[in-house]
Amino acid sequence: MPDYVSWILISLAVLALISIIFEEVIHINKAQSVLFFGSFSWVILFAATSGTDSHHLVEEGLKENIGEIAALWLFLTAAMTFVAYLNKKGLIETAIFKVLPNNISERKLLFLTGLFAFIFSSLADNITATLVSIALILSLQMPPSKTLRFAAVAVFAVNSGGVAMITGDVTTLMIFLADKAEITSLLLLAVPAFSAVLVLMGLLMLPLSGRVGITKTSHDLQTIDLIIAGIFLFTILTTIAFNVVFGIPPVLSFLTGLATMFLVAKFMGEDTEDDPIMDYIRRIEFDTLMFFLGILLVVGALKEVKALDSFVAIYDYLPAWQANYLMGLFSSIIDNVPLTAALLKSDVTMNAGEWLALTYAVGVGGSLLIIGSAAGIVAMSKIEALTFASYLKFIVALLIAYTLGYGLTLLLGNVIYS
Repeated sequence: MPDYVSWILISLAVLALISIIFEEVIHINKAQSVLFFGSFSWVILFAATSGTDSHHLVEEGLKENIGEIAALWLFLTAAMTFVAYLNKKGLIETAIFKVLPNNISERKLLFLTGLFAFIFSSLADNITATLVSIALILSLQMPPSKTLRFAAVAVFAVNSGGVAMITGDVTTLMIFLADKAEITSLLLLAVPAFSAVLVLMGLLMLPLSGRVGITKTSHDLQTIDLIIAGIFLFTILTTIAFNVVFGIPPVLSFLTGLATMFLVAKFMGEDTEDDPIMDYIRRIEFDTLMFFLGILLVVGALKEVKALDSFVAIYDYLPAWQANYLMGLFSSIIDNVPLTAALLKSDVTMNAGEWLALTYAVGVGGSLLIIGSAAGIVAMSKIEALTFASYLKFIVALLIAYTLGYGLTLLLGNVIYS
């Protein structure tokens, strides 16, 4: 394969990264730009190897790349469809308001907001968890200075809650599907992750002293809504159990759960012409799925030309625990999906405890800057006062919480794998 091909693909990958970072400046959805660069990279690969012995290898590489993407896509589609249904029916909002009293102190409310964001993001995708958390915060109609504190906690808690569950964070799912971490070990990540959230909440609640009145809304929930919520929770539990006991891939368990949801809705009369149950697939965030598709195509193409070898050079100069910590910091600038994909494709050598630490780092590190995670971008789009600069005011508290969580994760890894 000609050497110039490598430089072309690296240039396209850099352009894809720039398009992600400056999405708000160029006004082009990152999913659109990255999908172009990803698919075009493979077009160049096939054209450059046409008629050579390398053409077959590129073809096999694309099949492997598409297979990995398909497993991720189908899993996320199933999980996001469940959440789209429950959110549309108001079950999630109803559950929140049942827990909250009519009048509550700001400090206690901050704690409950962080707790909800942490738990919910482990069950749903980060975007949905952030949207629901921010909607709750905005409904409180607090002054901007206090709203920002609640938003910072929500963003950090959403990212922290997702790292312990394959249903909660794409990078956790990617690391699990690559057989770098066991599902039982990932579940234990909830302990250091929530400890870090507690530290952040403790730091940010210090200036708060007032009380907040909560105006509650109600939804007319049907029996079918509660049954589907039960199917969702049962699917999550069986996904974990079946993988541990039988080695069943999570995507199969979730697709079975989704099919069960469709059939139950049909038999109970919920699948109507006015509200077809299959239509909830159309309500999920497809731009997010297209973004993941583009990113994984870009990284897959780079792997074919061995351009990722230099990416992990930092692991040759630093111990893995230090390099992983830095990767977490990098993820606040570089999207954690391409960062994780590049590390997985480069075949960096680490033990199970170090992969666990990386899972935490890339999952939570993006919280340090508002542009570093999908949760941050969503929050910034919904709260006018939340900007890059206003969020930066919390950088010290965020860095303390992230560092503590990372340190506890290292300790956890040593305990599990010693």
